[in-house]
Amino acid sequence: MFTEITSPSNPKIKEVVKLRDGKYRRRSGRFLIDGIREIERAFCCGIKILEVFGNKETIDRFSKKFGKKVLRTDLFYPISDALLEKISFGNRNEGMVVVAEIPENPVKLFETTIYSVPVPLPLLAVLEGIEKPGNSGAVFRSADGAGLNGIIVADSIADLYNPNTIRSSLGTIFQIPHTAMNSVSAINWLRQHKIHCAVSRCNGIIPYTDYNFCQPTAIILGNESEGLSDIWCGDGVTSISLPMRGIADSLNVSNAAAILFYEAHRQRIKN
Repeated sequence: MFTEITSPSNPKIKEVVKLRDGKYRRRSGRFLIDGIREIERAFCCGIKILEVFGNKETIDRFSKKFGKKVLRTDLFYPISDALLEKISFGNRNEGMVVVAEIPENPVKLFETTIYSVPVPLPLLAVLEGIEKPGNSGAVFRSADGAGLNGIIVADSIADLYNPNTIRSSLGTIFQIPHTAMNSVSAINWLRQHKIHCAVSRCNGIIPYTDYNFCQPTAIILGNESEGLSDIWCGDGVTSISLPMRGIADSLNVSNAAAILFYEAHRQRIKN
């Protein structure tokens, strides 16, 4: 039997609304997931689901598909469409919103995950100082599509558990191994693991198609407005560029990421 919530002043509804704020998410260690596809991917990837809110039809369908296996029925809360509108992100009312626990992604766990199976030629991405959650999410989506092994988020500005990040990633953020660290730690970690850095810059030394991605590689992508910091230079670092034929001097970071990820994929399947 599910416990139905009908009042907007219910403490649980108030708590869900507060989780729309990034500072409160980080302080509480919880976040929200909107959208049936994203929710199902989070569940299948082992994200800890704490509470499920939705209309009766969607709650019933989800509980039959997943709930009897893992989730207790007391975690499900049927609510009205009006309350769903109140707690859903933007116009993303698909009949369900869940509260989940922000997963811990320490470096040691990242290493274990990356090297849990033989990965002789790891292909990673590093996102330095990305500001816009939607861009971060789109990069995760492209990384998933191109088969990257993992992502390092360096000196992060964007909130990875912002609704925009999750939505833009289509839930792939729950699947791809990732960790966060500062840029100095990131480049040291890559050098320690003998992973070459392909650094995307407007004035890169070689065209991206001339770079050899058939080696352990991390594709380094920078802030939308300022690019990458000067830390990304020296041993094991090659600056690469994408041709710009018009008046713009760079692409959106998520577009550049997709091109570079798929070029790496193309080279690797060709060889």
